[in-house]
Amino acid sequence: MESILRWSIEHSTPAGGNAPPSAPRKDLDPAIIDYILGKPDAQLMKEALEVAVDVTKDEDTRIAAMDDLEMLVENIDNANDLQKLKMWEPLQGLLGLPTTTDGLKLQTLWVIGTALQNNPAAQLSYLSSNPIPSILACLSPLSNSANTRSKAIYALSALLKHNALAVKKFTDADGWNAFRDSLEDSDISLRRKTAFVLNTLLTPTSEERLNTPTSVHTPSSTNAPIHPNSHASMLSNPSSVSTSPTTMTALQRESALEGSSLLDALISALVEPVPSGADGESEKDVEFQENIVRLLHTYSARCEGRFSDVQKYCLRTFFNATTPPDDLFNLSGEEFDELRSALA
Repeated sequence: MESILRWSIEHSTPAGGNAPPSAPRKDLDPAIIDYILGKPDAQLMKEALEVAVDVTKDEDTRIAAMDDLEMLVENIDNANDLQKLKMWEPLQGLLGLPTTTDGLKLQTLWVIGTALQNNPAAQLSYLSSNPIPSILACLSPLSNSANTRSKAIYALSALLKHNALAVKKFTDADGWNAFRDSLEDSDISLRRKTAFVLNTLLTPTSEERLNTPTSVHTPSSTNAPIHPNSHASMLSNPSSVSTSPTTMTALQRESALEGSSLLDALISALVEPVPSGADGESEKDVEFQENIVRLLHTYSARCEGRFSDVQKYCLRTFFNATTPPDDLFNLSGEEFDELRSALA
């Protein structure tokens, strides 16, 4: 007992609190500290990317590293750190390298889309690398699998959503014609996603929507919460999120190559869809139809767009032939009546 008392006295701080500070320990192994506390996310992100771009590693190892990075950038602060850590350029470089495998390209697009999702700051920093042409190239069925093309739509959606500048650059890169081609892709899921993204870009954005920090943040949510470090540009310049006017113009503009508009292509995809599937074995797809009809309602009811006489005739014929009383293409009764009125 006496020895315990002596030890406690020797190691206690005097009442005045004037004991000299203890010298820092120099015998601690940083590896042990990392093992106990875990490495900082920034370090983990850099290490994952180093593995992903290392051509001496096997494909599975590189894809696994990119998968780790994708999970890390789900955190919006980590996503914003991609710019500080100078990681956008090597990520973008992977998309353009002819040696990048389809699987690694898919995973890279996944990282990019996740980092940009509902994150204006990341959108703007990524735009500085002129990424849109490289992503559009990933929509080509000649050199990309259906899954990779789908992830390219995911990345484009994340980049373009609520970002007027990105939509302008998308227009300059002939992106609307790429979307037009995707409406006839052999993979029906890609067609659905393309129509869905077009409707998202066409939907007018109200100022009230920008001020709903209690809304739920999901990958498909149009009402994502406001993050003070990432949404500064959105809050300081509400018009920067308005993608509807440019999308409206793109829908109505006649393509010199096709001799028809993107709106014509959407109506054609609804009325006379190109068969989908590897062997063209499928024709009608309910979800694809619903997405197009939703877009047509947005165009006519929310954006006050007008249909030509030919477009009206095609749509009236289609609805009269295919719409039973209980099938409103996932519109409410009021919404469907608004659409039918626009076709009168």
